[in-house]
Amino acid sequence: MTRISRVGVVATLTLVVLSALAVLLETSSAGKLVGISWVAFLAMALAAPFGARSDDDSAGTLVWGYGLAAGAMVTSAAVFLVPQAISQHPQWGGFGIAFGLLAGFASHSIGHRLSHLNLPMDRTVAELTAHAFSAGAIIGIIYGNMPALGPLLGLAIVSHKGPAGYAAARRLANAGRDPSVLLLPATGVGIGAIVTSLIALPVTGSTRGIVFGFAAGVFLHVAMDFLPRCEIGSEIHGLLSVSGDAHALLDRLRLHAVASTSMGGLAVLFAWLVIA
Repeated sequence: MTRISRVGVVATLTLVVLSALAVLLETSSAGKLVGISWVAFLAMALAAPFGARSDDDSAGTLVWGYGLAAGAMVTSAAVFLVPQAISQHPQWGGFGIAFGLLAGFASHSIGHRLSHLNLPMDRTVAELTAHAFSAGAIIGIIYGNMPALGPLLGLAIVSHKGPAGYAAARRLANAGRDPSVLLLPATGVGIGAIVTSLIALPVTGSTRGIVFGFAAGVFLHVAMDFLPRCEIGSEIHGLLSVSGDAHALLDRLRLHAVASTSMGGLAVLFAWLVIA
């Protein structure tokens, strides 16, 4: 990187200031949120230079990166968020999960429509930024209202920031754009989480059930969206440095996809067994 995006610098400084304020406030969830925020930032910020400089076949790298992250996210949402939502209120918690899944699908579909518009910001950066801020907002609300929740959930949820930053930086570099602008979405989780952690939810079970359920549904959708799809026309297929019929190579990558997602889920299980 020969220069640093001004927008990225401002966003990074904002995250520094908010992190300091969160620590000074000494809330019960401040330490966890600041830690999760900076893990998300570093994962994307450090992966981006590797993606920008990569000129080899990185399909296998993305399969493993996306697979491990998706497996960890699916498992974490199912283990830590879904039971919390249902325990608050079985029916409203279930509705929240359904609404979260549907909202995730709707935002993904609308985001694709926006890709045809002439936006002042690169579409990839805009999508990543919107996703990061929304995910951070949900993380902040969850931890702000459930301070006893361990950091494992948050770390698993932001585990996709590394492979996402790698892939986005490669696309930006190939298009002749400055990858350092990814500092903006890299800070999104932290800024959104620290700000929304101050929101106190009503104590009613139905309200908390639908909010926690909605969070679980959104994160499940995001996790499934990151499942590595080794199909013709997919992002993985576009990274293959082969011409002609790529079915044989995609078939091999499908096995890697299954292995990586399974290992991501097992990693959360083992971490929970060690921490519990």
